[in-house]
Amino acid sequence: MGKMLVILFLFLFCGRLVWRFVLQRINIRHLKQNGKEIPPVFSGEIDEETLGKMVDYTVDQSRLEAKENLAGDIIDLAVLFLLLPLLVAWLAGLGVPVILQALIFFAVLAAISATASLPFDGYHTFVLEKKYGFSTITWKLWLIDLFKSFMISAILMGLMLGALMAFITYLPQSWWFWGWIFFTLFQMVLLWLYPVVIAPWFNKFEPVQDDILREKIMALMDQTGLRAEGIYQVDEGKRSRHTNAYFTGIGRAKRIVLYDTLLSSHTHEEILAVLAHEIGHWKKKHVLKQLAFVISASLVLFYLVYRVIGWPPLYDAFGIVQMPVYAGLFLASLYLGAAGFFLSPAGAAVKRRFEREADRMAFDLTGTAAPMISALKRLAKDNLANLHPHPWYVKFYYSHPPLVERIEYLETMDYRNGKR
Repeated sequence: MGKMLVILFLFLFCGRLVWRFVLQRINIRHLKQNGKEIPPVFSGEIDEETLGKMVDYTVDQSRLEAKENLAGDIIDLAVLFLLLPLLVAWLAGLGVPVILQALIFFAVLAAISATASLPFDGYHTFVLEKKYGFSTITWKLWLIDLFKSFMISAILMGLMLGALMAFITYLPQSWWFWGWIFFTLFQMVLLWLYPVVIAPWFNKFEPVQDDILREKIMALMDQTGLRAEGIYQVDEGKRSRHTNAYFTGIGRAKRIVLYDTLLSSHTHEEILAVLAHEIGHWKKKHVLKQLAFVISASLVLFYLVYRVIGWPPLYDAFGIVQMPVYAGLFLASLYLGAAGFFLSPAGAAVKRRFEREADRMAFDLTGTAAPMISALKRLAKDNLANLHPHPWYVKFYYSHPPLVERIEYLETMDYRNGKR
């Protein structure tokens, strides 16, 4: 049985590795074959030089991501087949409570993963992003962000793992249910805490300074009956020239956030169209639907993990003499992660449908698709988006419809309503 479990894992793991490589290669090949053609919807908006820069940026990003994924896969295999038995044996010999063993165990694995990703993060930020004129961050700020992220991750991971191990230790027959309850509450608290506690640790949030724009946003909010804690602009320009806007938080902590880079590069009408799209997500209850799915799926996963972490062949397969539950949690996560990759197209398809519904809502709220189309074209140009993604790459990785398809969909709305 142990050999069968190893074969199953390698089948899933190597299948993911190979298929990710295939998707990356066909996406690059597709882009190079079609990348010299300016899509009709972008005619007059971008020139051949900009299109070439878009292609180069996508290719460079894709190649760096492929190298990082490969490095991560090699490290995972090394940890699984070389380090894991030694680490478990060492922890068992410490004579400390199992909860502390688990915290040390996952801290070691997290440190290995973080250390391995640092060179790629640094290269992406200070070489690739600077090459294309995006990165504005300093080394000092980057290191400060790194330290803050480490502290927050350590605290959150410690709380979650500590609670989970306590449930496993003291409620061995029902820990999966209480662990799921705690996970659900933890998620809800994080959704509330992020905009009011965590995000301000990294950025300065202040009310939108443009009084006219703020009044227009408030009028749009009143039109939809949606209430938010505030409308903020954030100093993201100190890190990057990328542009964005988003809604965040739940309940009374909901807030609208606009990047300062977006405010400086887009018209009021374009910003309102982008916000109308985000309002569409709330009105269509997309956030609640995704949250409900995560909560429901996590219940199934918690029970599934509960059923397997006490199974001796799982540990025997990877040379683990002891059977500490924290090692079982790690092994189960590896299987689920590899298998989940092949299920990702279903989730991505649902998200793309949500995006189309939000675009439709933006049209209904503003009465025209023109500002949204203009905003998407500007966002594509400013962020050097890929205008020619391969359909299979879209199925696995795109949470939004491809830009050309999205703009054509919006144009159809205006044509049907006699706007063009």
